[in-house]
Amino acid sequence: MYLKTVILLCAFLTVAHAKSVFVGQVYQQGVINKVYEKTVEATGIPLLKREEEVYFEYPLGDQRIKGIAIKDLENGLAEPSINRGGLGSNFVNIKLKSQRGSGFKFLIEIYA
Repeated sequence: MYLKTVILLCAFLTVAHAKSVFVGQVYQQGVINKVYEKTVEATGIPLLKREEEVYFEYPLGDQRIKGIAIKDLENGLAEPSINRGGLGSNFVNIKLKSQRGSGFKFLIEIYA
């Protein structure tokens, strides 16, 4: 019983440590297709926070974003956020911000 509790606690801490964001429908099905995919990476610099913004605008005005997936590939402490646009819009601005002294690596996928 004790071993099962320890394994469950370790699995929970591992899953809770990753900072990924999934909004809307983040899979290809029927009329929903992946329209953008990019890996964004920054190395750590001692005592500094790394920040990067990713902007995506769908070229056709009548098409809307139906899903956004920001996957943390390093299970780090960086924080992704959607600043402007997003679901229902034809654009999105995503901000990636690392902890002081560390880097990040994210895979960004946008579905429309």
